Amino acid sequence: MQESVKRMFDAVANEYDRQRRKLVPCFDDFYGMALSLVETDKPEPEILDLGAGTGLFSGMVLRKYPNARLTLVDFSEKMLEKARERFRGSGRVRYVVGDCTGLDFPPSFDFVVSSLSIHHLTHEGKRRLFAKIYGWLKDGGVFVNADLVEGATPEVHRYFRRRWLASIRASGLASEEIDAAIERRNMDLDAKLADQIRWMEEAGFRDVDCMYKYLDFGVFCGRK
Repeated sequence: MQESVKRMFDAVANEYDRQRRKLVPCFDDFYGMALSLVETDKPEPEILDLGAGTGLFSGMVLRKYPNARLTLVDFSEKMLEKARERFRGSGRVRYVVGDCTGLDFPPSFDFVVSSLSIHHLTHEGKRRLFAKIYGWLKDGGVFVNADLVEGATPEVHRYFRRRWLASIRASGLASEEIDAAIERRNMDLDAKLADQIRWMEEAGFRDVDCMYKYLDFGVFCGRK
């Protein structure tokens, strides 16, 4: 990922969780759907969270499955510092500082999850990562990606952006926080949902579908 993106997330680490609900207009439905897809009868599922940041989504998963074992990956040490604070005292969470595209794991995870992270990769980077994720999952394992997606046409994408801007400007965030959020969004590399579903299928995933979508916020998943 770009070093400039890392610097931006380092800068916002202390305020990330407070801002999240205001920057994601569909926060409850978006994260709620992603969490509902992490569904298993296993008492201690192994879960990998890519671009885990402050551990916001991992925290939701751990509340649902208190005995889960989580591996949190993020390229921002400052973001993972907040995750360490969140999970202080838990022996069920480990942390990996690094770019997920350069890492490798054995096929040891029941779930790989990611929220608002993979859109920072180039399209080819996304495609390669989906193939890696397939290899990191156990047979029957599930990949859940809650992320930003590009509109089907430029006009649709501009509409998505207008709606998002109207929402955050009415959210109560300070003007400098809004400006910083817009700057981060301007560096995003969103890909069309249809393309990402195809890339997942090409990687070998089955039962791939979009389970939730509001404007450019989508939750999609597939099974190994």
